[in-house]
Amino acid sequence: MENKLVDHLFRHHSGKMVSVLTRIFGLQHLDIIEDAVQDTFIKASLSWRKEQPKHPEAWLTKAAKNRVLDIFRTLKSQKNNLPDITQGTDAIAINELFLDSEIEDAQLRMIFTACHPKLDPRDRISFALKTVSGFSTKEIASALLTKDETIKKRLMRARKAIHKSDIQFHIPQGKDLPMRLESVMEVLYLIFNEGFHSNSKTQLIREDLCSEAMRLCKLLLKHKQTRLPECYALFALMCFHSARLEAKTSVDNEVLDLKQQDRALWHFPLIQLGNTMMHKAVETDDFSCYHYEAAIAAEHLKARTFEDTNWSKILKWYEALHQLQPMPSHLLTMAVICIQNKDYSKADTYFKQLRPEDLEQRAYLYYAAKADYSMDTNDKKNAIKSIDKALQTVTNNLEKDFLLKKKADWLKNF
Repeated sequence: MENKLVDHLFRHHSGKMVSVLTRIFGLQHLDIIEDAVQDTFIKASLSWRKEQPKHPEAWLTKAAKNRVLDIFRTLKSQKNNLPDITQGTDAIAINELFLDSEIEDAQLRMIFTACHPKLDPRDRISFALKTVSGFSTKEIASALLTKDETIKKRLMRARKAIHKSDIQFHIPQGKDLPMRLESVMEVLYLIFNEGFHSNSKTQLIREDLCSEAMRLCKLLLKHKQTRLPECYALFALMCFHSARLEAKTSVDNEVLDLKQQDRALWHFPLIQLGNTMMHKAVETDDFSCYHYEAAIAAEHLKARTFEDTNWSKILKWYEALHQLQPMPSHLLTMAVICIQNKDYSKADTYFKQLRPEDLEQRAYLYYAAKADYSMDTNDKKNAIKSIDKALQTVTNNLEKDFLLKKKADWLKNF
């Protein structure tokens, strides 16, 4: 039980501690800081075997403050010219940095650091999950479907980029803010998306990634400089998608598409929260891609049944989204919407603009959509060919089972 509690607290509080200590000592000492925080939790796991503290979080905060002094001594021994933080006004300032509002400020600084445009885009997610969210190297590798060694290299590369570019541990101001915020939101969106539709072989949904992306997005909304319409739109989108998580798989752990989902399982409080966020998001005439994606998700939630879905309106939002941010996945989705509307000619025009390889790991979605198109246009032979290609390229076992079941149903009707 103690180890489970320590694991839970490490996930939810190590990032806070790393952020505060980095604010005190600087990014150049990040390795020492992360080691110190790790040591604090190891100490907790050992100490709590005998007796668990009444207030575990307060215990960890106090332990983190003590580690400040330990780090200070380590850095002093390296002949760094540091102020005496053991007494006087510096000691008071250290205590104040552990106030809740200051912890949030430090975390926001760390988010902007981890998502800095000077870092390789591939490294930003890994670095954010490690430093801000407390994910282990192994967990990040699992989430991003790559090897531990690859993640270690990405983290090392990110740290080198921070030192080389002399990236500052602060929240950007003025004209620098929009570009930097765009990078942050992109990383949070990708973290959430990986959780909502995981590429993992055995898990379709990773709720830990979804909830972490939402927590970090909330931090943006709490800060007056980053409380912008596009941030509200992104959070609304996350709320709308999260509302459907429970309905995405059956009790037998089978994938359920929108048509099959039990809409009674959709989480109404999250839908309400998403609607509230959208009201704030549209207090502007300048809509972002997150505005359109949230509007699309909202349309699905408005429909009482799958048959009631307003596909024409969804297509309109997708066309606006694609114009703003052209992407192969948007073309594919527009083709799927046209199939739902039985506008097969228009669906075909979208398919012709696509190649399966444009969708990279999601190429199987192209073949699955093509299979539906062929089946609906009474081309059963090509429908089976396409679904076989989808089965060859899909990585998630649950989605593979979903496609196999669909193929079996089709073969019955041949």
